[in-house]
Amino acid sequence: MKKLFFFLLLSFLAGQFVSAQSPDVLTIRKYGNKNAGSIISEFTEFLSLPNVAVDTAGQQKNAAFIMAMMNKRGIQKVQLLNASTADTPPAVYGEVMVPGAKQTLIFYAHYDGQPVNPAQWAKELDPFQPKLFSNAIDKGGTNIPFPADGSYNKEWRIYARSASDDKAGVAAILNAYDAITKSGLTPGCNLKFFFEGEEEAGSIHLNEILEKYRSLLHPIAIGSDLWIICDGPVHQSGKKQIVFGVRGDTHLDLTVYASKRPLHSGHYGNWAPNPAMMLVKLLASMKDDNGRVTIKGFYDDVTPLTASERKALNEVPSVDEQMKKELGINNVEMRGSTLSEAINQPSLNINGIQSGNVGKLASNQIPTFASAVLDLRLVLGNDWKRQQQKVIDHIKAQGYYVTTNEPTDEEREKYAKIIKVTPGLNGSVNAQRTSMDLPIIQKVIAAVKSSYGNQVVLEPTMGGTLPLFLFEEYLNAKTVTVPVANHDNNQHAENENIRIGNLFDGIETMGSLMLIR
Repeated sequence: MKKLFFFLLLSFLAGQFVSAQSPDVLTIRKYGNKNAGSIISEFTEFLSLPNVAVDTAGQQKNAAFIMAMMNKRGIQKVQLLNASTADTPPAVYGEVMVPGAKQTLIFYAHYDGQPVNPAQWAKELDPFQPKLFSNAIDKGGTNIPFPADGSYNKEWRIYARSASDDKAGVAAILNAYDAITKSGLTPGCNLKFFFEGEEEAGSIHLNEILEKYRSLLHPIAIGSDLWIICDGPVHQSGKKQIVFGVRGDTHLDLTVYASKRPLHSGHYGNWAPNPAMMLVKLLASMKDDNGRVTIKGFYDDVTPLTASERKALNEVPSVDEQMKKELGINNVEMRGSTLSEAINQPSLNINGIQSGNVGKLASNQIPTFASAVLDLRLVLGNDWKRQQQKVIDHIKAQGYYVTTNEPTDEEREKYAKIIKVTPGLNGSVNAQRTSMDLPIIQKVIAAVKSSYGNQVVLEPTMGGTLPLFLFEEYLNAKTVTVPVANHDNNQHAENENIRIGNLFDGIETMGSLMLIR
């Protein structure tokens, strides 16, 4: 009897899950299943185009490809939005105006990708030759041919640069619109499309584009219009998530100097200063054993979470044990904080450190310098220039003479501890967060739930960075991020991939948003 009751309960819950998905979303799903072959064919052709932001010619080809995708779908006013600065990747724009619509949604994704080192990719992979695998490579997936009949397993993966970050976002958005129009549905709001070509390079010309084309991009009715950002991964639990903010980001390059020439470690060890030792001691002074940054005032200007944001954060499913096992670690840096809690605080990380040689190239020497790159992630309330200055002030408090140039002989004679600090300028952005309580946000939450049976994670802040504060600064616009990629997609690294199920779930999610009324 108990087994029968348990079976009936599971059946009821499964029925509740399916019934929560709207008929329109099921229509979009049917379209995706029927047209999977052509969708993947177009997507892999797109992935075959090299898209590093500094490659202007390559980026022009990518922009032209997107324009062709949009024109093929009947999107109106398709055009390139160019910055005032020459030889920068354009944004691609288009729109669909719906008679009687009361609000406008602008869908954003970026088409540029991180630089690649093909030698670091798996031997059977080329970053710009998309290949299909039966599963993730690290889970035993093997290379398989793209099926001629268009039948795809949701666990299969496509490997290529930008497969997840963020050409998957472009594909999900445009195929969602395709699914709506070709299935006889009508968008419930005005739609605008904005595909950036320089996000991975820090969006350094985005402000120019937003200012130059303000009349196209400015919201018609502030408070009822919204930018939908399609970038980043879904929650590590596999559930879809809606993210209401992003962390800001800035960098500092540090170089500590000692002797002008390398020294024999036997002849001069214990006497000549060792810049590597000096640097690691300096870096160690910036954090305590519980992962808290010890720099004065580092947390002072953080804007506290609202009651709604705290409630949402408390309801985020914990994935800490899952991720520790997946990553092969048994502890965390910020003890006592969950992953979700940790990314809602500012952080200081070492991106890289260099001094002398190691491994087979190691020699018994005292190096002449030691360098490190610091990555400062910011939350709402932080200003990137202030946060940089807090670090510089801390370095000075440790007895260092700070310069922005190579030290002169006079400076070497005068100061015992010398460091060159180069603040990152291009690509530095502040954090942004949109209120969860806006009426349009409630519609977004309802729409995403309609595509996933109410199982949606609401995150106040994403751990990563996007230039969303620029949309507020230049357009007074609100943004919300709805990611589609699998969390283990290797974005920014070798072997980047997209899980087939995530791509098609993304089409359904973007479609559900386009039907908002």
